[in-house]
Amino acid sequence: MRLLPCADIECHAKTEPPLPKDEGRGKMRGVMPMLVALEPVVPVLPIHPRPSQVALVLALGLLAGCNRDARQSGPDANPPAPAAPAAVAEPGAEAPVTLKETIETTPSYIIGISYPQAASKYPALARALRDFAEASRARLMQAVDGLHGAKPEAPFDLSLPFTLLVETPRVVVVGVDGTSYTGGTHGKPLVERFVWLPQMQQMLAAEQLVPDAANWKPVSEYVREQLMTQLSQQLDEDDVPPDQRAQRMRKASATISAGTTPEVRNFSRYEPVVNADGSIRSLRFVFPPEQVAPYDAGQQSVEVPASVLRPLVAQAYRPLFHAE
Repeated sequence: MRLLPCADIECHAKTEPPLPKDEGRGKMRGVMPMLVALEPVVPVLPIHPRPSQVALVLALGLLAGCNRDARQSGPDANPPAPAAPAAVAEPGAEAPVTLKETIETTPSYIIGISYPQAASKYPALARALRDFAEASRARLMQAVDGLHGAKPEAPFDLSLPFTLLVETPRVVVVGVDGTSYTGGTHGKPLVERFVWLPQMQQMLAAEQLVPDAANWKPVSEYVREQLMTQLSQQLDEDDVPPDQRAQRMRKASATISAGTTPEVRNFSRYEPVVNADGSIRSLRFVFPPEQVAPYDAGQQSVEVPASVLRPLVAQAYRPLFHAE
């Protein structure tokens, strides 16, 4: 394509003599002469075009289309540019979840909920925490509504301090040891553990970890033995007389047996204990007050080593465990 100087812009092959230099500068200073031929006009812009120059170049581009197919001269000759596509989240990506601390104080109830901000990095985990908190709050408010405007002797309350227990590339664990009080002699324990596997992008519930119901029997036996041992040691430390000791052992044994039957619901709260390399060396099973001991004895826990657990867990999760 040849560059031919011209003074007038038309769609024809014939060129006219160029305008005098001074006159050309007066009309459009800084704009170089344009190609005029049967081929499309190619504008050559200066480095810093002025608004008037940009408008002229756009006009030239429109004139250059006069030799195109006549079908393009109608209303659809210059259709509007398509709108930019909206941003689309990657398939399977979780929408971010905002975890906000809550403090509410009224004459009838008090609510305090706090979260580890690190949990927000894992949307599915954050959602599980928020759902647990919202469900707990809903139960408290239902009890408050049942007062029908009356003021309770002591304000009802909900306390949920979520805590980050473990965070490694393989496993993240958040725990909550809270309480809800809606009357009575003491509050109701709200104990839960949330296990997230970042590399697998999934929550890991106890029934997924050990899907074979029969495999909970070795876990149950190990935990029961450890709890009885802990009780015996505690009685030794308290220097309990022999006659009382036997009675307390019998009573505690019945409570422990009832709370550790080989059912997944009794072992749903657990937290991995990790080695330095992030592998799991044991699982700490947590039992809220009154499950395996009196309320006054508080929360109980037992660590079950990887050597016991690894043959029992689902094949997909065995690489997470390493016995030292």
